[in-house]
Amino acid sequence: MSLPHDVVGIGLGPFNLGLACLTEPIAELDGVFLDAKPDFEWHSGMLLEGAHLQTPFMSDLVTLADPTSPYSFLNYLKEKGRLYSFYIRENFYPLRAEYNDYCRWAAAQLSSVRFDTTVTKVEYDAGAEVYVVHTDAGDTLRARHLVLGTGTPPYLPDACKDLGGDLVHTSRYLPSRDALKAKKSLTVVGSGQSAAEIYYDLLSEIGVHGYQLNWVTRSPRFFPLEYTKLTLEMTSPEYIDYFHALPEETRYRLESEQKGLFKGINGDLVDAIFDLLYQQHVESGGPVPTRLLTNSSLNTASYDEATGTYTLGLRQDEQGKDYELRTEGLILATGYKYRVPAFLEPVRDRLRWDGRGRFAIARNYSVDVTGRGVFLQNAGVHAHSITSPDLGMGAYRNSCIIRELLGTEYYPVEKSIAFQEFTV
Repeated sequence: MSLPHDVVGIGLGPFNLGLACLTEPIAELDGVFLDAKPDFEWHSGMLLEGAHLQTPFMSDLVTLADPTSPYSFLNYLKEKGRLYSFYIRENFYPLRAEYNDYCRWAAAQLSSVRFDTTVTKVEYDAGAEVYVVHTDAGDTLRARHLVLGTGTPPYLPDACKDLGGDLVHTSRYLPSRDALKAKKSLTVVGSGQSAAEIYYDLLSEIGVHGYQLNWVTRSPRFFPLEYTKLTLEMTSPEYIDYFHALPEETRYRLESEQKGLFKGINGDLVDAIFDLLYQQHVESGGPVPTRLLTNSSLNTASYDEATGTYTLGLRQDEQGKDYELRTEGLILATGYKYRVPAFLEPVRDRLRWDGRGRFAIARNYSVDVTGRGVFLQNAGVHAHSITSPDLGMGAYRNSCIIRELLGTEYYPVEKSIAFQEFTV
């Protein structure tokens, strides 16, 4: 029997891909990273023209852990012959399609990544003290440590599950765009960046296609992403320390209250939407065929196959009034929600759970009973605050995980970067 790997990473989003990049030069670590997709793909359904990251280029796979890494975004630009163009552009925020291509470039250079590999089951060999990872190809990998990076699948509201028709989640927007624009009416449901990007995209061609366009959100207004510098200090080791030490119920309350800190809309996009509405109103000489409906919760939904029409049952929460909206096209910008992978069921008793049945994530990102065997990427807002999905904190988290894997600090781990104090 071959020696076990030091680590097997399951899922290859940006965070586990970053871990693969950072472990590649470490001779003492033998790692393998698996993903079911045939190649790297990051929100391909939302790679809209001109859309960019909401974090600067330094939040790439490696730079904030190792600025000298060959897998940095700047090195990618140099190899692609675009470094000077990016410099002249004077914009720190990479295009989303560019970031996706950068990740594909990095993945292609790594010896440790395996695509087209679906994990079907994970077991634990107590005698050898290793995890046994089974794949759909019948292969078996043994590892001392696991790092879970399976991401968060698209979330559909209860009212829209098994609804029928051709409703579209934002994760599939681009492949569905042409079919959507052929409809007489379109409704976007949701309040975050994806909803705003799709609304702007559809609004841009409303005069060409002549559809009625609606945007429905239960939020009381179209929240801009809070991006001031002292707020950004909440993506810091000190804030993680503070947040993680709070009582569980307090952390869950804050998880709900802080959504505007990482799920809001880019302020420039909010302004661009208003400017476009104003421009179209002036040019058309009358009202634009669009409605923006706030404070409106989606409570029910039905689909009439004969007419190809959805009927949405909405409630204006502040007024306490119910109303209906009919639409041919329905785009759900309802985000993503973590689900514990089914392949973990055989080792469920080795994992830690909190009072709400979610992973009890330790400060070092472990979720197993030993505190050093299984680690989690993302999916930890309830334990590590808004830093969990933040691309800029990926390299920090991976530096912490590598420290746990090695028992020594290979990449310096920042402990204090904020000017403000979060605790007394």
